Amino acid sequence: MPAVVVIGGQWGDEGKGRIVDLIAQGASVVARYSAGNNAGHTVINDMGEFKLNLVPAGIFYRDKVCIVGNGVAIDPAPLLREIETLASRGVSVDNLSVSDRCHVVMPWHPLIDVADEKLRGDAAIGTTGRGVGPAFTDKVARIGIRAGDLVDPDAFRARLEFVLPYKNAVLEKLYGIPPLDFDDVHATYAALGARLRPFVRDTAQIVHDALDRGETVLLEGAQGCLLDLDAGTYEYVTSSVPSSSAGGAGIGIGIGPTVIQQVVGIYKAYMTRVGNGPMPSELLDETGKILQIEGPRPEIGVNTGRPRRTGWFDAVASRYSAMVNGVTSGVLTRLDVLDNFPSIKICTAYETEDGRTLTTLPASSVVMGKVKPVYEEVPGWRAPTNRCRSWDDLPEAARDYIRRIEALIRTPIDIVSVGPERDQAIIVHDVLKVRPRP
Repeated sequence: MPAVVVIGGQWGDEGKGRIVDLIAQGASVVARYSAGNNAGHTVINDMGEFKLNLVPAGIFYRDKVCIVGNGVAIDPAPLLREIETLASRGVSVDNLSVSDRCHVVMPWHPLIDVADEKLRGDAAIGTTGRGVGPAFTDKVARIGIRAGDLVDPDAFRARLEFVLPYKNAVLEKLYGIPPLDFDDVHATYAALGARLRPFVRDTAQIVHDALDRGETVLLEGAQGCLLDLDAGTYEYVTSSVPSSSAGGAGIGIGIGPTVIQQVVGIYKAYMTRVGNGPMPSELLDETGKILQIEGPRPEIGVNTGRPRRTGWFDAVASRYSAMVNGVTSGVLTRLDVLDNFPSIKICTAYETEDGRTLTTLPASSVVMGKVKPVYEEVPGWRAPTNRCRSWDDLPEAARDYIRRIEALIRTPIDIVSVGPERDQAIIVHDVLKVRPRP
């Protein structure tokens, strides 16, 4: 069976956790491959509502192997709290493994994250301040500490003795922040490493063994393609290496690209964004406020607690993300939020200040921040969809809206989500099965 990648097709918060929880039933391994605890997934199932930051959304199935891959930056204390919370609510974590190649968020990383945002002033990215970006900076700079180091007492001491003096110099001389005490850091993180040790192993081998047995491996992305370091709206993007695209999935879990045969792109039926950066279809009026509060769950960031910016569906940005990820199956979430609108708009192009029409995503965030959306207006359906369980159950106008999005992003919509519960979904095609090429 193939490896299947699940990515967010917008700026994150598309409902990836909810969809992974749904389709993980057909997989043997569910592996998170990127980002850190700056990304969050909300899952609602028969065990209740859960907010996950690092643990894969397949954890609710006892028969699934769940992996935090090498492309994820882990903060040990929050990860252990998440594991303990799951266990306390009756969720087995016996099937969870953490890659020994994961980079570790250390105490200097949040300090640098917050200080950097202050230095940026009005140009701040809008990070969570959890230190994930600086952790990936250290990864690229080759001064990071990995999980395999953390759980090995001798290796951890040696690595910390090398790294901490360097980082203390940065804290003092660049940011004016007092240095961190070696003994305090060592004692705290050595203890965290000892608690994390039972979960840390060579996860790439686990994945390869499953593929060799012909099992399906589901690769769970975090955030969204438009926050990808290379493909996204730079510089208002994530620092994850690999980033939030399908191309980074193999790198972030330790497999080659030839075993990835299906890419599932998750798209919200409208647009949202947390943090700063351009968002052409953003609505700052009453309609935008309605989109924030209309659904069963308000548009509030899982990690930040900040209201998400909202807007009409942006087909330009969504088509771009489908293209650069090679999306083979689309999933449309939160369709039910649009149930009460008499008409709905779709952004089909951008108009620049000098009158040009753009149908592709500009590389410059400055240019993108100045474009105006070109809208196409379609009829609403003014009927509830949250009880629909088949394509034919949907109102005709809702089906027309989905078909129009399919045409604009050039991707078939194989699942339509009409609510947060596991069964509130319309399955048009099994996304774990490779779709024949046209």
